[in-house]
Amino acid sequence: MSRSYRALEPNRFGLVLRWVGLSLAALICFFPFYAMVVLSLRPGTAITLPDSLVPVGQLSGESYAQVLSGQNMLRWLVNTLVYSLVSVVAVLLFSSMAGYAFAKKRFPGRDAIFWSFIAMVMVPFHVILTPTFILIASLSGVGTYWGLILPSLANVQAVFLMRQFILGLPDELFEAARIDGAGEFRIFWTMVLPLCKPILATLGLFVFLWHWNDFLWPLIVGGRNDMWTLTVGISSLQAEHVPLSTKLAGSTVALAPIFLAYLFAQRYIYEGVTMSGIKG
Repeated sequence: MSRSYRALEPNRFGLVLRWVGLSLAALICFFPFYAMVVLSLRPGTAITLPDSLVPVGQLSGESYAQVLSGQNMLRWLVNTLVYSLVSVVAVLLFSSMAGYAFAKKRFPGRDAIFWSFIAMVMVPFHVILTPTFILIASLSGVGTYWGLILPSLANVQAVFLMRQFILGLPDELFEAARIDGAGEFRIFWTMVLPLCKPILATLGLFVFLWHWNDFLWPLIVGGRNDMWTLTVGISSLQAEHVPLSTKLAGSTVALAPIFLAYLFAQRYIYEGVTMSGIKG
């Protein structure tokens, strides 16, 4: 009896080895962020490695004060927030409506339209970049918020994931609502959206990250300096005589909203990923 129990006992050495390996991997991934924060707290000092990475001695938040007091940085932050948050709301709304239609509605050519839409994933963004810019420029969208946001609203990945999630919802639930006299808009608003909270939170985080870190499209269509996003603005500092600590402080400020967004949505992510069939 004792031997069989010992046979079922987990290999403690293997568990310890796995824990050590995962801890080392986590430290390696965390180190660049640690270095960014520590070096941003050393304004006006010579950077010597590895001594400067030790968080002792003269540490100051002067670089953060310069970043937050700069008129351009605050403007870039507002532009990035508008670009990211409006895109998140619009993409989630349109993708959930399209996902519901492709998953639960029957109409001629549904599958052909869906798979034609999914085929767009194989088209690199750089291929359609020039015609998209010409179209936006012809509509006087260069240097405007709507010119930034409009081309990103047809998100193929978001539509696919919403469809996969909604396919798992029981058809009987919607049939019962129709029998009770509920219309399609009421079914979508009061039943589909509440049931899709996990995948909406997961997708919202993904879309927020995509737009917050986007560089190429805001660089091309932003036009003026006051319409740049954080990624474009911080990149422009490389061409100016800006101290390294100030650049790293700007990068840290740009990272903070992403971290907060993850903390807000993390309890939904696991459920949304597993139920929609996303594989890591």
